[in-house]
Amino acid sequence: MKDLLLYITEIAPYARSDRRPDAPRRLAGAHHVLPQSVACMRQFAYLAGLRFAHSDSVSLITGQQLEETQVLALFTIGETPWSEIQKEVILDRVRSGTMGFLPIHSASDACTMWPEYGRLVGARFDGHPWTQEFTVEVVDRTHPATRHLRVPWRLTDEVYLFRDMRADCHVLLRAVSSDLDASANGARFPEIGIPLAWCFHEGRGRVFYTALGHFAAEYENPTFLGHLFGGLQWILNKEPAG
Repeated sequence: MKDLLLYITEIAPYARSDRRPDAPRRLAGAHHVLPQSVACMRQFAYLAGLRFAHSDSVSLITGQQLEETQVLALFTIGETPWSEIQKEVILDRVRSGTMGFLPIHSASDACTMWPEYGRLVGARFDGHPWTQEFTVEVVDRTHPATRHLRVPWRLTDEVYLFRDMRADCHVLLRAVSSDLDASANGARFPEIGIPLAWCFHEGRGRVFYTALGHFAAEYENPTFLGHLFGGLQWILNKEPAG
């Protein structure tokens, strides 16, 4: 039965630098919200009529689980040690339209040694100069992940910068740049603005990404949960509940 929501929350060291291949691998920080996110994803699976499985290690995922996965959701960071066989299955199934892909927050800061992964997420993490309260601009108010949002939507979160963004990413949310501290270390304002969430098709498959979700309060906030659940519903090509 291909009706599984598989949620991965592995924390792995970053890859070694090409410039210093003998240097120790840099450690990735552990997000304290991971247990809360697991509880929310289990709830989402129930509402969507999917079975649920969670793992904090890709080495424990069986081939059968990957074949049964209808939606692969990731809250990962660092060089997630996917096997070559797992990578091939994920790419083939997403592109064939038999698996949806839902990366969350720091999943854009993972798998730097897997070239196709950046395109599968839609962009690569390129720093987060800001952790502050800001206003979210709703770019598309018709999407299931955004149509419930009230304007203005203000929240406190890490604000990511991105590089190598796909041209076909349909941006749903942006941070209002004028709210962000221009004097913060590493602050810059690229031409693409500060996208926070997007979606696109990879072959016949659907991908939804949100950079939000760093703090615990968001997993207790129906507004954020509706945003994330709406992304799942879009992947499944269904209307959001409620």
